[in-house]
Amino acid sequence: MKSKLIKVHPEDNVAIALVDLWQGDRVDFEGEEFIILSDVQAKHKITMVGLQPEDKIYMYGVLVGKAVSEIRKGDKLTTENVKHQASKTTQKTETTAWKAPDVSKYKDRTFMGYHRPDGQVGTANTWLFFPLVFCENRNVELLKEVFEKELSFHKSAKQRQLLRNLITGKDEDTNVDFEEEEKGIFDNIEVKFITHQGGCGGIRQDAVMLSKLLAGYVNNPNVAGATVLSLGCQNLQIDIFKNALDAINPDIQKPVLIYEQQQEGTVDEMLNKIIRESFEGIKKANEIRRQPAPLSKLKLGLECGGSDGFSGISANPALGYASDILAALGGSPILSEFPELCGVEQELVNRCVDDETATKFMALMKAYENAAEASGSGFDMNPSPGNIKDGLITDAMKSAGAAKKGGTSPIQAVLDYGEYVTKPGLNLLCTPGNDVESTTGMVGSGANVVVFTTGLGTPTGNPVAPIIKLSSNSILAGRMPDIIDVDAGAVIKGEKTIPEMGEELFEYIIGVAEGKIKSKADQLDQDDFIPWKRGVSL
Repeated sequence: MKSKLIKVHPEDNVAIALVDLWQGDRVDFEGEEFIILSDVQAKHKITMVGLQPEDKIYMYGVLVGKAVSEIRKGDKLTTENVKHQASKTTQKTETTAWKAPDVSKYKDRTFMGYHRPDGQVGTANTWLFFPLVFCENRNVELLKEVFEKELSFHKSAKQRQLLRNLITGKDEDTNVDFEEEEKGIFDNIEVKFITHQGGCGGIRQDAVMLSKLLAGYVNNPNVAGATVLSLGCQNLQIDIFKNALDAINPDIQKPVLIYEQQQEGTVDEMLNKIIRESFEGIKKANEIRRQPAPLSKLKLGLECGGSDGFSGISANPALGYASDILAALGGSPILSEFPELCGVEQELVNRCVDDETATKFMALMKAYENAAEASGSGFDMNPSPGNIKDGLITDAMKSAGAAKKGGTSPIQAVLDYGEYVTKPGLNLLCTPGNDVESTTGMVGSGANVVVFTTGLGTPTGNPVAPIIKLSSNSILAGRMPDIIDVDAGAVIKGEKTIPEMGEELFEYIIGVAEGKIKSKADQLDQDDFIPWKRGVSL
């Protein structure tokens, strides 16, 4: 490692520690000697200049906070001496020019995907079971037990084998030759099950929003068909769901089997009918085979969670570069998590292709922020304890790094939660910053693969789209190899540039998209699904 500090933008007045620094250390940086005034853990920030109360703090070239007390040159930024502050944006001031990366070597590349009648292409082939209302969760769980056991889609859990050894009196460290993945009856289809706590109660708008999300999951190109369970009397009526599906795709040609318990008779009669008819649909879906497709058919979700002070200088910019490659090829990257775009609105507004797109973005951001403040909270409450512990001490600081996932390409469309991606190029999608709610929303808007950057580690997955985990540092990748797919730590160590890391990641994305690589989240059967109720969720 050539340097102990890094400054990510020439106008920044703080630097990030690349290694642990100790009080009294002398560090040469940018032709100047700095005396470290307090112990600074790697990923945290020190001041490059002396700051007085109310002085502004800049990172990534944007305002990320203000000093609340005197901070001497070479001292550490903390939650005690810094407070969140972000620039305010009211209108588009210019249209940012974009220099697209050279994608000549990718122009004729394809991936092997599942072609759907509407022209979309899936990276997976899934039959999906879900309820319209939480009252049907038990029936979905019963179906899950039956289908997973009989079709042998999942490998036996290692912990189950361990418990079996303990029950039979075997030494827990002996004979732990765990079962390999069992071969299923079908070789080209997965059956997935999701449950939720919505569909009734709450407000009617929640049911409508949930209907749009579930319709988006059915329309997602990774889904070959679906089995839908309804009780009958709930807020989310079958007609509301059908209308939502029709609004997204009025000519959908996938099989969608819908059952209403209050019209079907006994539970046994209904479940028997569902099993027979769904099995026939699954058999037909298994006949669909991968065929070559252009890379422009990829819709890439851009997600971060368990972020640390390195996320914004390694993993997120690398993902941003991969996002720019895809945008230049005519694909559709999706950047979400609106609470984590606070403070970089002006940059994003100026990247919008027209005033209408910019206005919609600002309206959604303002409405979200107002709702947060009306509840007694605000975007400044977004950083988690883990974020703060690892150097992200204000929301604007976190946001400035999180926005790097979206690269530099023009913003072609802005979508509210539940709206479906239809335009090539970068799309902004209004979701919470919460990892699973955001990922759930992106897949509901059409993402057929997601890259999830993390500095602290998280096992998040999705039942429909493969989730690729990109670590910001090599320590995490070494500590949690079972959840990390790609390590961007080489950027921190000065071994790779952002473009080099971005291209490596893009190749990995292609491998996952065509089924040559199985993401760690899929290997762990990590299927997370949490709808946003549109109340305040940061």
